[in-house]
Amino acid sequence: MIFETMEQKDYEQLVFCQDEVTGLKAIICIHDTTLGPALGGCRVRNDYESEEEAIEDAMNLARGMTYKNAAAGLNLGGGKTVVMGAPDKQNEEAFYRALGRYVNTLNGRYYTAEDVGTSEHEMNLIYKETPYVCGTSKSFGSAGNPSPMTAYGIYIALKRTVAEKFDGDKLEGKTVAVQGVGHVSYELCRLLNEDGVKLIVTDINKDNAQRAVDDFGAEFVEPDDIFSVDADIFAPCALGGVLNDDTIPQLKVKAVCGSANNQLKDEDKHSKMLEEKGILYAPDYIVNSGGVINTADELNGYNEERAKESIENIDQILKHIFDISSEHNETPLEASQHFAETRMKQISHIKDIRK
Repeated sequence: MIFETMEQKDYEQLVFCQDEVTGLKAIICIHDTTLGPALGGCRVRNDYESEEEAIEDAMNLARGMTYKNAAAGLNLGGGKTVVMGAPDKQNEEAFYRALGRYVNTLNGRYYTAEDVGTSEHEMNLIYKETPYVCGTSKSFGSAGNPSPMTAYGIYIALKRTVAEKFDGDKLEGKTVAVQGVGHVSYELCRLLNEDGVKLIVTDINKDNAQRAVDDFGAEFVEPDDIFSVDADIFAPCALGGVLNDDTIPQLKVKAVCGSANNQLKDEDKHSKMLEEKGILYAPDYIVNSGGVINTADELNGYNEERAKESIENIDQILKHIFDISSEHNETPLEASQHFAETRMKQISHIKDIRK
C-alpha cells in the first residue's frame, strides 16, 4: 500500500528512523528533488493516533513543500520530517542528535528546519550531527527564528488577497478572523493591528488567544465558533484540514488567507466548494512561503535584506496565480499547482540539456 501511495503522486523516498535508547520514532519523506535538494521542517507531535496517520502527515507535508518551494522560485525540492512524540527532557539532546544522524545519512538530499513543535534549540542539537539543517541560532550565522519573516509573507499575501477581492489593498477597517495564535500568527496579528484591522481570534490554548486580546484588542471566540463569525477574511493559522464539509458552509467571509499547511481537507473538492460560495482562496503554500524563503537564504550565506526582498515578491506571485485562475477559469489552487508544475518541468528540461 505504501508503494502504491508513493507511486500515485510520485514520491521519491520514505525513511523510517528508530532509536531504542532515546525512544525516537520519526519519518523523513522526500517528495521531489527535481529543482534541488529537498527542504522542509521537522514537525513534532504527541497526538498521532497511529503510525499510518503520521506517515500520511509526513507525505502530505512533503508534497506541499515541493509546490511551495517551486512556486516561491527556489531551487529546492520538497521534504518533511515528522516525529511521533517529543522526548523527555533528560534525553532531549541524544534524541535530536539521533535524528540528526539519520538526516546526515541522506548526504544533502534533504535539509531539515524548524516546524510545529520545534525551534532553534532543537535545530542546534540536530546541527551537532549534520550540516544539513537550517534555522539554527543566529550565533551559528543562520537566520534564527523564521516566525517574523513567515508572518511578514502572510501579511504581504493578505494585502494582495484584499486587493483582488475588495476595492484596493487597504486593510484598515477590515475584520480578520484568526484561527490559532502561535508564534507566526501573533506576529501577523501585530502587523494587522498596526494597519487598523479588527481581529477576532481563537486558540485551543486560551493563554495564546488572551495575549492577542490584551495586546491588540482582539475579540475572542471559542474554537468551534471561529468559522461562523462575521468577518471579511478567515486566516487559518493552526493545523491542517480545517476547511471541510462541515466548516465551509459556515463561512461568512469573502476570502481565506492564512498560514496553516494543508488547510483543505480534500484539495479538489473543497477548493471548488469555496469557489462556489464566492470565497477567494489564497493557496496556503504560497501564503506561508515567507518562512522557507527566509530559511533557504541561509544556503547562500544569510542576508536579511535580501531575504525580505524575496518575501515581498509573494505579492507578484500571488497576483500571477489569481490572474491565471481568472483567465483559465480554474480555482486558485489549480492555478498555483499548474504554476509550480510548469516551473519544475521547465527547469528539469534545462538540466537535461547536454553541454
